[in-house]
Amino acid sequence: MEFKQIQELIKAINKSNISELSVEEGDFKITIKQAQTISETQFVAVQAPMPQMLPQAAPAPVALPQAAPAPAALPAAAPAASDKLITIKSPMIGTFYRSSAPDKPSFVNVGDDIKQGDVLCIVEAMKLFNEIESEVSGKIVKVLIDDASPVEYDQPLFLVEPA
Repeated sequence: MEFKQIQELIKAINKSNISELSVEEGDFKITIKQAQTISETQFVAVQAPMPQMLPQAAPAPVALPQAAPAPAALPAAAPAASDKLITIKSPMIGTFYRSSAPDKPSFVNVGDDIKQGDVLCIVEAMKLFNEIESEVSGKIVKVLIDDASPVEYDQPLFLVEPA
């Protein structure tokens, strides 16, 4: 195969949707692979798997010396305010993005009303941009993570006051 023919093959592949081409002519073999461009973004909606709880043996009781009881009024007040809030967690490990592109507005902001199925953010995992959709309707109370930050599986992302 001549150099000019190879150049024509490369041009044809660049203009097409083919990602890889292999050609064999006798002893000659060539494989041409086309890299994916960043502008071609694939969005995949993923629902988090429900973790299974395994039965565990109760720990043996340990006798502790008696101490003066700590005032319970302050710690109890904070959870009471957040008891009605729903935490939306990351269904996967990846990078958290609040918008589809740096120059685009955030999907949701504090104070926004959301419905079930609304896109809240994107978590990029292995070069795939996964839209995270709301499973509840309500109002965004707090965004718990900064844009472009790494997230772990089951890490809280948003606090939502249910409608």
